[in-house]
Amino acid sequence: MLINFLKYSILSLVLSSNPSEMNIVETAVSNDNFSTLVAAVQAGDLVDALSSEGPFTVFAPTNDGFNKLPEGTLGTLLKPENKGTLQSILKYHVVAGKFMAGDVVKAINDNGGEFAVETLQ
Repeated sequence: MLINFLKYSILSLVLSSNPSEMNIVETAVSNDNFSTLVAAVQAGDLVDALSSEGPFTVFAPTNDGFNKLPEGTLGTLLKPENKGTLQSILKYHVVAGKFMAGDVVKAINDNGGEFAVETLQ
């Protein structure tokens, strides 16, 4: 499980009243490594939900991670008729709260290789 966890980047942001801080979507947009995630969030019509008051932690694959999906998978998920499925998959990777990478790794190590957390799914 720890190995699978390390294949992902954790995009985590605590939103505050400071207007200079970016929300989770703005943070992803500002990083070219998450352009596929941004396209998926847009296709899934989740921009507003993930731009709302947090904090949220997104266990998000980088573009390289998306590129490892079987051929045609991403294209199929991005189609409008598959929006519900795409939303379900994306929400499964989002948790309410602030979870820093080091804390998650420690929790996995301290709990026999597991770390259970409720997703937005």
